[in-house]
Amino acid sequence: MNWTEVFTSSDVTYQYNEDYDSVPTPCTKDGVKNFGNHFLPTLYLLVFVFGLVGNSLVVWVLVQSKGLKSMTDVYLLNLAVSDLIFVFSLPFWAYYAADQWVFGNGWCKIISGTYLVGFYSGIFFIMLMSIDRYLAIVHVIFAMKARTVTYGAITSTVVWALAILASIPELVFNELQADQNRTMCKPKYSEYSRIWKFIQGFQVSVLGLVIPLAVMIFSYSMIIRVLLKCKNEKKKKAVRLIFTVMVVFFVFWTPYNIVLFLQLLHELDVFHSCSISKDLDYSWQVTEAIAFIHCCLNPIIYVFLGEKFRRHLKVLLQKCGLFVFFCDHCGFLHKPGLDSISSSYSQSTGDHREMLDVL
Repeated sequence: MNWTEVFTSSDVTYQYNEDYDSVPTPCTKDGVKNFGNHFLPTLYLLVFVFGLVGNSLVVWVLVQSKGLKSMTDVYLLNLAVSDLIFVFSLPFWAYYAADQWVFGNGWCKIISGTYLVGFYSGIFFIMLMSIDRYLAIVHVIFAMKARTVTYGAITSTVVWALAILASIPELVFNELQADQNRTMCKPKYSEYSRIWKFIQGFQVSVLGLVIPLAVMIFSYSMIIRVLLKCKNEKKKKAVRLIFTVMVVFFVFWTPYNIVLFLQLLHELDVFHSCSISKDLDYSWQVTEAIAFIHCCLNPIIYVFLGEKFRRHLKVLLQKCGLFVFFCDHCGFLHKPGLDSISSSYSQSTGDHREMLDVL
């Protein structure tokens, strides 16, 4: 779902006059278009740059230094790859927001599908990482057998398959359309396939927010119960990080899904005021742009807060001769992280060494 789908039929909709029910009056949305033309391209490109740099660093460190030694590493790598796939589509949407679609019908389908594959896979891997943490801390004995690279690779394959499957409708229905001398890339639903439009909207809300958020709330609430019983002076840092993960996910994705739901109600004619339609279009653009920023935060939330990862990054930068140039004064490379919490916790319990490292 990209911002252009706000204009599902035309940039001009119609509203029936209260005094002349049979005479529709135009509800023009030139202001919405102008807002998107100026606001979205810059933001899309900024998200592209920061998302590309941050997630590329994650892939580089995991492949070159750490290696895939645990289920957590597998999920981190796949999360970074999914975010890279997601941001790959943003330059196309940036140009489209500023002008029109000039990349042809094939790329219209490919980029739309790529966008959704990155969207769904990223959300799914965040959910899997929550389950991974839950198993590692709440079910330690079982986790020793289940949290392997092999099982991580299998579940990752399933996630990619589900993400691709969920994106198929976008590949099928998206195509070039001419609208007021402007070439657009958006879904085209026939009278018989219009139901897919509403299925797609509910699918994004259910798969993109409701299920992942429910899994995260359950997993992290169980983790907090265990941590609060742990006699560790640094457990507050781990609890704080857990709340950060949940709050950031909720704040960045919930507004977008609420607006999406309201858009569906509007399409069902639950309300059809012109002013409400415009407000929803503005809200759609803003909340979707906010949700996009989340892919830039994933490397910070899930990786850079770990001391072990920062240590590997520092070593790689030193090997490349870039540490002094870029990060000699970067505080985040020198701060103690969750790895120290992990060591302390494992010493007090005698169990899984990476108990809190997965946080």
